[in-house]
Amino acid sequence: MIKPVIHDQTRLTQKSTPATKADAATVTDLLDTLKANSDNCVGMAANMIGINLRIIVVDMGVFPVAMVNPTITKKSGPYDTQEGCLSLTGERSAKRFQTIDVTFENQNFQRQHQTFTGFVAQIIQHEIDHCNGVLI
Repeated sequence: MIKPVIHDQTRLTQKSTPATKADAATVTDLLDTLKANSDNCVGMAANMIGINLRIIVVDMGVFPVAMVNPTITKKSGPYDTQEGCLSLTGERSAKRFQTIDVTFENQNFQRQHQTFTGFVAQIIQHEIDHCNGVLI
């Protein structure tokens, strides 16, 4: 189900709690909401739809990918960039890394570990920041 996007910075700066299989409906809602906002959004975290769980979705080109309880385990190639956010107006400076390793559970709650680079890595870092209560 498509959910409204939260703009309240107080809510967005709260750290998210781990998700469980009981939270599978949130994954679906987040994917639906990302699709509905695909003209101006490439990733979302659950707190952006008012659900304080460690779930993100990222548009990786062909289709969006859900990541449950994502954690960056390795990063390299720091750089500075400007980012926008569907929950905030304008753009802000952010420090990101060109390459990251991420451990997460997929939409079926199966443990995964992958390396991401470039723009996809940047999106994942932005959304994990949301899970950690960090706004750009």
